[in-house]
Amino acid sequence: MTALAPAVWGTTYFVTTEYLPPDRPLLAGLLRALPAGLLLVAVTRRLPRGDWWWRSLVLGTLNIGVFLPLLFLAAYRLPGGVAATVGAVQPLVVAGLAVVLLGQRMTARVALAGVAGVVGVALLVLRADARLDWVGVAAALGGAVVMAAGVVLSKRWTTPAPLLAVTGWQLVAGGVVLLPVTLVVEGLPPALTAANVGGFAYLGVIGGALSYALWFRGIRVLAATQVTFLGLLSPVVATAVGWLVLSQGLTALQVAGAVVVLGALVVAQRKSVEEKKSVEKGESRADDRVRSVR
Repeated sequence: MTALAPAVWGTTYFVTTEYLPPDRPLLAGLLRALPAGLLLVAVTRRLPRGDWWWRSLVLGTLNIGVFLPLLFLAAYRLPGGVAATVGAVQPLVVAGLAVVLLGQRMTARVALAGVAGVVGVALLVLRADARLDWVGVAAALGGAVVMAAGVVLSKRWTTPAPLLAVTGWQLVAGGVVLLPVTLVVEGLPPALTAANVGGFAYLGVIGGALSYALWFRGIRVLAATQVTFLGLLSPVVATAVGWLVLSQGLTALQVAGAVVVLGALVVAQRKSVEEKKSVEKGESRADDRVRSVR
C-alpha cells in the first residue's frame, strides 16, 4: 500500500505540465497540501494535543513546507535527470539518520541498495548533456535531507491519534508554511480554467490527502529505510507515464536503470532476523529517550 504514494507522486510532472497553469510550482505545492489538510481535519474532528502541536509543525515543515520549495528550486535550476539523481540519495541519508535517532544498524545490504538506487535513477533519467548548477544541486540535496529527517522523526514520534488526523495536521502545517512563500515568490494565482481546477483537485485529493495518508501509514508499520526506498518508484513511474502518455522515447539504458531501481527496492525490503531485532531494539531505546525527556 505504501508504494502507491510515490507511484502517484510520479504522475505529478505529467499533471503539472498538462493541466496546471505554467510557472506556478509553489502554488501547486500549496494547493496540494493546505486544502487536503483542512479537509482531513474537518472529517476527523481531531486537533493536536500537547507536544503534537509543535511536532506537527516540525514534521509538516520538513515533509512539505520546506521540502517542496527546495524540490521546485532544484527543478528550475537543474535538468530533471540531475535533480532526480541527487534526490535519490535520500535512502542513504535516512539510513544514516536512523543510526543516530532510532538506534538502528547500518547494514552493507542497505548501503549497497542505496548506491544501486542512485545508479539506477541516473541511468533512468540522466542525460549526457546535463548541466550542473550548484545552487540547484544544493537545493536537491537539501530537499533529500529534510525529507529524510521528516521520515525518521515521523518514525520516532508516535501517537495513538487516527492516521488521517495526523496526516491532516502535517498537511495543514506544511501548507501554512508554504502560503507566505508562495504569495511572495509567485504572487496571487491567475484565473483558473476547468482543466486547472481538475489538475489541482487531483493533486490535492489523490496526490495529497490519499498519498500522504498511505505514506505516513507506511512509516508507522515499516522500518524507515524500507519506506524511503519506495520513494525511488517516483522517477520510474514518471518515466513510464512520459513513454505511455506523452510518447517520449525510452532507451535500453533507461530500461536497464528501471530494472536496477526495482532490484534495489526488492533488496531493501528484505530484512534478516538480526535486522528485525536491531530495529525493535532501536525503537525501544528511542521510546525510552522520548519518555525520559517528558
